[in-house]
Amino acid sequence: MTRAAVRVGTFEPGSLQWHAARDGGIGGSEIAAVLGLSPWESRFSLWHKKNGLAATGSDNEAMRWGRRLENLIADWFAEQHPEFRVRRTGTWRNRLRPFQIGNPDRLLYGLTKRAVLGIKTARDSLGWGRPGTDEIPVYYRAQVLWYLDTLGFTEAYIAVLIGGSDYREYHVPYDAGEAATLRKAAAQFITSLESGTPPDIDTHAATYQVIRELHPDIDDVDVEIAGELAERYRAALADHKAAEALKRQAAAEVLDALGRARRAVCAGEPIAIRVPGRGDAPPSLRPSPVRPPMQKVSAA
Repeated sequence: MTRAAVRVGTFEPGSLQWHAARDGGIGGSEIAAVLGLSPWESRFSLWHKKNGLAATGSDNEAMRWGRRLENLIADWFAEQHPEFRVRRTGTWRNRLRPFQIGNPDRLLYGLTKRAVLGIKTARDSLGWGRPGTDEIPVYYRAQVLWYLDTLGFTEAYIAVLIGGSDYREYHVPYDAGEAATLRKAAAQFITSLESGTPPDIDTHAATYQVIRELHPDIDDVDVEIAGELAERYRAALADHKAAEALKRQAAAEVLDALGRARRAVCAGEPIAIRVPGRGDAPPSLRPSPVRPPMQKVSAA
């Protein structure tokens, strides 16, 4: 128990009890979606899942391996920081704001301070800045600030293992202004859940997936849609076709510029890479991942 929050219990991540503890509230893994900052979840998809209108999602290999590696990363952090006792924790609820739920990976207890420890794994270093700074992807920043605000703590450490061998640590201090942004967005989202008012349909892939799941059956009937929507859909198809053509041309020009080289860079930034073709096929071009943002938290 802390002055700011009360411990609800300990639940297996993704279990029915874990989801039940979040009913009527927003957890740290959800706040980035509420803000429109999550690469995995949209406001629309989260709203429908929390209202029980869509499946909450299943495990994948990345999530399973992340959990398997969590203990190893936590143990390594503890070895590097004898000044802290690294402790497992559970699900917490803020006393004054019951909608504010937190389930940090670990809590750190020192002689003079307490802190949150976030544990991450990543395939590559894109989005991760200089170790020791707070330069982490914005969706993880939103998560860790949510935990700090829920618990009433003032700092967090992030331990990340990149590519299976590159261990880094980051330090994120509490920011009252950003925390206020998180609270406001979460409160508005909770109000929309209670009123039954879903967010607007957006461009996120998770939104499209949830809408597909909302109507799994097909009835052999016609539905009249608005002319504006029909025209916008057709225009989007035409734009997509044109964009695909421009992409092919640009890719051909990059391949031509590369010649036999493997990687294309611009001002030190990776742009694309040539990869071997399957069988007897010639090499093709694959874009380099775009760096995730590392800015301050704000609603999208």
